[in-house]
Amino acid sequence: MNSKISSEITRIDLQEASYKDTGCHIEPTFVNFFFGNNGTGKSTIAKAILSGVGVTYASGRTAANYLPLVYNQDFIDANFRSYRNMKGVFTLNAKNVKAQRQIDEKNEERIAARRALTTATEKQMERVATQEKLKKAFYKECWDREKAFREEFAKTQSGKGKSEPFTREILKHIPKQIDLEEFRRLYDSAFSETAKRYQRFSTIADTAIMDTIAGSDILTVAIVNSADTELAGFLRNIGATEWMRQGHDLYAHNANGKCPYCGRNLSEDFEQIVIDSFDTRYQTNLQKLIDFLEVYRKTANTLFIPLQNIPKDVYPQIDVKPYTEKLEVLKAAIQENIEKIKIKTENPALPVILSDIAPILEELVFIINRFNALIEANNAIVDAGPKKRTECTEQAFSLLAFRLRDVIVAYQQSDAQIEAELATLNSEIEAQKKSLEGIERTLKSLRGQTVETETAKESINTMLRDSGLQGFSLQPKAGVDHVYEVRRPDGSIADNLSEGEKNFIAFLYFYHLVYGSDSAEDETRDKIVVIDDPVSSMDSGSLFIVSTLVRQMIEICRNNADNRNRIVDGNFIKQIFILTHNAYFHREITYGYISKYEYVSYYLIRKLDSKSTIKLCDDVNPNIPTERMNVNPVKNSYAALWDEYKEIQSAVPLMNVIRRILEYYFLQLCGYEGTSLRQVVLVRGKAEGKFKDMDGNDDEEKFQLASSMLAYINASSIGMNEGIDYVEECLDATECRNIFEMIFESMNQKQHYDMMMGIH
Repeated sequence: MNSKISSEITRIDLQEASYKDTGCHIEPTFVNFFFGNNGTGKSTIAKAILSGVGVTYASGRTAANYLPLVYNQDFIDANFRSYRNMKGVFTLNAKNVKAQRQIDEKNEERIAARRALTTATEKQMERVATQEKLKKAFYKECWDREKAFREEFAKTQSGKGKSEPFTREILKHIPKQIDLEEFRRLYDSAFSETAKRYQRFSTIADTAIMDTIAGSDILTVAIVNSADTELAGFLRNIGATEWMRQGHDLYAHNANGKCPYCGRNLSEDFEQIVIDSFDTRYQTNLQKLIDFLEVYRKTANTLFIPLQNIPKDVYPQIDVKPYTEKLEVLKAAIQENIEKIKIKTENPALPVILSDIAPILEELVFIINRFNALIEANNAIVDAGPKKRTECTEQAFSLLAFRLRDVIVAYQQSDAQIEAELATLNSEIEAQKKSLEGIERTLKSLRGQTVETETAKESINTMLRDSGLQGFSLQPKAGVDHVYEVRRPDGSIADNLSEGEKNFIAFLYFYHLVYGSDSAEDETRDKIVVIDDPVSSMDSGSLFIVSTLVRQMIEICRNNADNRNRIVDGNFIKQIFILTHNAYFHREITYGYISKYEYVSYYLIRKLDSKSTIKLCDDVNPNIPTERMNVNPVKNSYAALWDEYKEIQSAVPLMNVIRRILEYYFLQLCGYEGTSLRQVVLVRGKAEGKFKDMDGNDDEEKFQLASSMLAYINASSIGMNEGIDYVEECLDATECRNIFEMIFESMNQKQHYDMMMGIH
């Protein structure tokens, strides 16, 4: 399917005046015709282009690349406040052929440099777009992959609720491998709403305390009685030394001087005998053993009681079960040692080896230290408050950077490659810009040597004379270079020009300004031209000249899109917009471009309820249904007849339209007589064999049909006042069309037929 070709301005979003809040926009081509009644919003379009508000340019181009020239009431008012001080229009002096050739060469260089700049800029924009797409995909991947992490540790994500700020924050952090459980505890403490301090577990200062109690060596000593008395010997013989000692210790103070076994009175010296029956060393060692048992018990109690006092409010992250189990092991081990010591006190001669308590205490110390470390960390976090929350957040993103390191590395490598390409393109763009600057300086110098205002002045005066306006002309202002005055033939200033005269001279001035500039050093090419209702109050002569000049400017613009069969030279008008409410002027400038769908657009502007709309006037091409064609919103009755001719299928109304077309064109426009038409079409046509069938024989039906058509358009001349009646079934619409086309061929008007039918 054919499509429109965009030009320099690719889109205009209209936002002011009657277009406000309408969302109205256009996507213009090279040549753009707008038709609309006064007050519908044409001038708003012209002002938008001049101001640049809502205007989008082609890739790599900006408003600075063009000189927008707008002909409207503002232009007229700005340039014709005084007819005494019109700025001269500088144009190239055609006499300086060598300088002109140099200018043309430099212009070609400039075109090439701009093309290279545009290409590099487009590549740059494409790579920037690719880079942006890569960045967004990277952001999304990071965001999606760490969804669970973000949800679990949501309080570290404040202000990072979207993929871009989330990923940007990750990139700021050095990847760190952090234990997730430790981090989770840090998070729970730092951000817990019920965070508080917890009591530490009691510590063990000396794990060897139970194994290094003074006097423990007595346990390995065999405590025996070596006294040399009759009682001692008797007790040793019967093995009752310890039985005697224990019994005496337990019962002597309650015996009341009698033997607890036989009840007889003991001798008065019995106590001394008993004492003498146990030697001093025995007594001493035995006392050491008893003292050691007491110390061991006290030391055990001093050690164990604090350990079994577990804090009432235990830190939630601690499982006390391993601790209490180890306490039970400790308690059992100590109790076992105490039992061993007791056994020795009952059998002092028996050596005893106690179990080591230190290994158990060391295990307890490990558990306690681990518990206290967690508690201290929590307490430190609670004490630190906001500082710990900041630390936790920093750790979160360092951990994320570690978890996403493969994604980050892959992205950074791809991004670095694009950055390298962009650096190359930037260098190329800068080089082309410098080249353009040099070319512009050269052109400025050359134009300064070859431009003048005399040619433009003489051209404007010639056009004024050709239009019939001979009552005034442009003349140089005395004593001031490059300034015009509008004078009457008597030399007076023409201050009281009519509206039509004022508008006409203003347009001629604008036309030459398009070709030149108002400064000797200004650019004379690459212009965007806007013409807003140029023929207001003009007579037919002025309107004809304006239409011709506008078509000339259109052709210059057309050269940018299709430079085949050039009518005029140059391509410095890069885009043109013509807005009018004058139907005659619109037809005069548009009739030759209706078939140029790709680079010419027609628009109809309407206003309803104070809101303006713009409609692109195109439709499906009936000859090629897969393509579209332009539709001119302004038609005269003759053009409307041709549209009707293309659509009618029934033969009788088709014959009526054919009559009206033939009559208007050949009789009214071309000035033929009906008889001369019949002579050329019928007589000469038959002689030339135009009425033949497929086999080469004369086809009388074709001849009669052509004769009827011509008789139909000349009915009054041959007395057929009531019209001609046809039986539709006897007519073939296709045959009617064939004969209709043949008539134009016979009259050498086939070109007109093709134009009206839209045949290329």
